Amino acid sequence: MLGANDGTISVASLVVGIAASGAPKNSILLTGVAGLVAGAMSMAAGEYVSVQSQADTELADIEREKQELADDPENELSELTSIYVSRGLDEPLARQVAEKLMSDDALLAHARDELGITETLRARPVQAAFASAISFVIGAIVPIITVLLAPAALVTEISSVIALLTLAGLGATAAYAGGAPVAKGAIRVAFWGALAMGLTAGVGKFFGAVV
Repeated sequence: MLGANDGTISVASLVVGIAASGAPKNSILLTGVAGLVAGAMSMAAGEYVSVQSQADTELADIEREKQELADDPENELSELTSIYVSRGLDEPLARQVAEKLMSDDALLAHARDELGITETLRARPVQAAFASAISFVIGAIVPIITVLLAPAALVTEISSVIALLTLAGLGATAAYAGGAPVAKGAIRVAFWGALAMGLTAGVGKFFGAVV
């Protein structure tokens, strides 16, 4: 939802700003497409770098844990036992569970229960980058389709309305999914979208008049 919100707000603001400057429809459309490509790549790159840093940290933690298991397995057993005790097991049972898990795969047990790293939740940079780019494109395609279908004389007005409706829908959906008030979520996202488009339209109008 966040990526789709970004896509709609960013590209709709570009479209509205260029349209307010008095640019022809083909220039507005080109700006929207360029904004979609640039935004999607920016989102993908940013997400990749962020998640790759997390993956590097996880790998370093696992390597350190592997070394600690080799250097002092008894202390690592005690650490794992204390973790299970803190989760409600009594000391003898906790130690028995820790010994059993460490006999099967000590590194896996410590990665999961001490470091909080599991195969399901491990950082995946490429997957995260792809998902971020796709979500941005889904949101950004709305103002671009609007420009294609709207009459040239009404691109600014129609793009603004469709973008606001889309943002309100996305905000409401995100709020509903998170168990928050739907109306508040819709209004919040629509407000910031309207502000972004209003400011961009003002810039486009001003510089369009100057040029």
